[in-house]
Amino acid sequence: MSTLEEICSGLPVEPLPENGGRNPGLPHAPTRTPHLTAAEERLALRNALRYFPPCHHATLATEFAQELRQHGHIYMYRFCPPMRIKAYPIHQYPCRTPQAAAIMLMIMNNLDPAVAQFPQELVTYGGNGQVFSNWAQFRLVMHYLSVMTEEQTLVLYSGHPMGLFPSLPSSPRAIITNGMVIPNYSSREQYEKMFALGVSMYGQMTAGSYCYIGPQGIVHGTMLTLLNAGRRYLGSGDLRGRVLVTSGLGGMSGAQAKAAVIAGCIGVVAEVDEAPIRKRHEQGWLMEMSSSLDHCIQRIREARAAKLPLSLGYHGNIVDLWERLVLEYQRTGELLVDLGSDQTSLHNPFSGGYYPVQLSFRQANQLMASSPGQFRTAVEESLKRHVAAIDTLAEAGMFFWDYGNAFLLEAQRAGAKVAKEEGSGGATEFRYPSYVQHIMGDIFSLGFGPFRWVCTSCDPKDLEVTDQIAAAVLEEIAVGVSEGVRQQYHDNIRWIREAGKHQMVVGSMARILYSDQKGRVCIALAINKAIADGRVSAPVVISRDHHDVSGTDSPFRETSNVYDGSAFCADMAVQNFVGDAFRGATWVSLHNGGGVGWGEVMNGGFGLVLDGSEEAAKRASLMLNWDVSNGVARRCWSGNSNAYETMERSMEAETQLRVTMPYAVEDQRVLDQALDQALD
Repeated sequence: MSTLEEICSGLPVEPLPENGGRNPGLPHAPTRTPHLTAAEERLALRNALRYFPPCHHATLATEFAQELRQHGHIYMYRFCPPMRIKAYPIHQYPCRTPQAAAIMLMIMNNLDPAVAQFPQELVTYGGNGQVFSNWAQFRLVMHYLSVMTEEQTLVLYSGHPMGLFPSLPSSPRAIITNGMVIPNYSSREQYEKMFALGVSMYGQMTAGSYCYIGPQGIVHGTMLTLLNAGRRYLGSGDLRGRVLVTSGLGGMSGAQAKAAVIAGCIGVVAEVDEAPIRKRHEQGWLMEMSSSLDHCIQRIREARAAKLPLSLGYHGNIVDLWERLVLEYQRTGELLVDLGSDQTSLHNPFSGGYYPVQLSFRQANQLMASSPGQFRTAVEESLKRHVAAIDTLAEAGMFFWDYGNAFLLEAQRAGAKVAKEEGSGGATEFRYPSYVQHIMGDIFSLGFGPFRWVCTSCDPKDLEVTDQIAAAVLEEIAVGVSEGVRQQYHDNIRWIREAGKHQMVVGSMARILYSDQKGRVCIALAINKAIADGRVSAPVVISRDHHDVSGTDSPFRETSNVYDGSAFCADMAVQNFVGDAFRGATWVSLHNGGGVGWGEVMNGGFGLVLDGSEEAAKRASLMLNWDVSNGVARRCWSGNSNAYETMERSMEAETQLRVTMPYAVEDQRVLDQALDQALD
């Protein structure tokens, strides 16, 4: 059993560690199909071997070639540490600066088997959201962090540690980029090759930025989505007796069952893989599970009648569940579902993100590896059946939304009729709205988004204290906010007051809530003061999901409600990354892909260590104000009225903030008249 000191000592090559191979007790990523040529296979091996001295090349080349041929990627299983990988208290990490130790804690949390989807393949969530490309990179990064000083910055290219470079104490301790590919070469097929070659990586969002906090990270956002969906579609945030049907119990999607119960409704979640459904049940996130559709229908009826919250996991294909609900409606006239969505990993539809209804889980994995073309056809046929069942139930009165997982985008590519009627929508609009367009977009425009923190002591008492601090801060601010914002504050106060009893911690001692600019700054400053006073025993890392006000340009999700033609532009996310870096972040990251998928998104994130110092308070205030204002300003310029009002209030509160404000065209006839005259 190795120790943290051994893990941080660098790559073990004298002697080489024993090759334990893949742990059969852990879930593993599906086989990748990069379709490398013979020359490209040689290049992949050469690239992998450059981490090691030549005396080991003959030994390692043989096993790396086997991994490449068998799994489609060189993960370097030999170098996976035998010790339990998890978030350890910050003082246990060998280091020269606590900022580096905080990053090490966050990395190890992302790879904790209780947190990560495929820990030995270094995948945190989403089927292919990598922390690193291989275990050599993990070992080198941990070593660099352990010897780093506060006058050095670690530079990472798609998982690869380029090295430590001289910098300033005020500089970030790590700069991370993932998947930065020349735009014309950012296709899925080219990605598979580049990943197999070890030269690029899909970091999803918080996987490759080391800021994932387990499924809790999405529970709160999902709960808010459900409450606001109820208000919009059903006329009430009281969801007792209401039924949500969706799919996915893996990484991010694993939050759906817990969120449904917290929101008070009946959540029925389909999952084809037995491992995650059992994992969520054992963790207490899923109340019941069943592989019988008859039993699921019975439990839906019982829970609806009793109006009791329920999370029920159906071990089977979501298409089978939707089609059974259609059959029940056709037989009885009874619509058993009120709200519907989907969280299959359709950003990765042909490599394990979506399982076609025609095949069993095992058959699908076999076909995926042996005949990718046939598997692709099966996925496309399944998606068309999937949409057809949803259409029938939607016509009967169910409300369905796309959860930003590329469901409608991939369904359209498969040939399903999901486009809006001709001339009635833009390139980012479908027959069914995305949850950003109808539910959460206005919340982003008010400056609210997923703010989070991690207590590096790993002590539940510290987390409890920070919960109390956050609740007190929000309650104080809520007294003076406008009516439109007050509901969001009340939802979040309720959340943070009840967070402890819902037992949402999986992995690090972390918490998340949705907060606006003022709330984030005030919570961070209050926590920093508590560290200085000794009420919190160790530093706290503050961060956010990339899925936020400013962090992500994604035309089919985060910026799908931007209608000025700039939805496909990525200036906001890049500016955010740069601005966070020089305003005080401890580390920053910028990613191609995330959420909707490779080539579809640009997003970034940060981590900032609060240590109780005045310097930390200054950094937090400066950086958090920018981190929200940037996105609100962009949404304001696009014509969003909520963002306009939010920006006006922000400029009143901060005299040094000056934002270019748009003038609206009040008389639309001016446009037509001008164009008609131009024709003459």
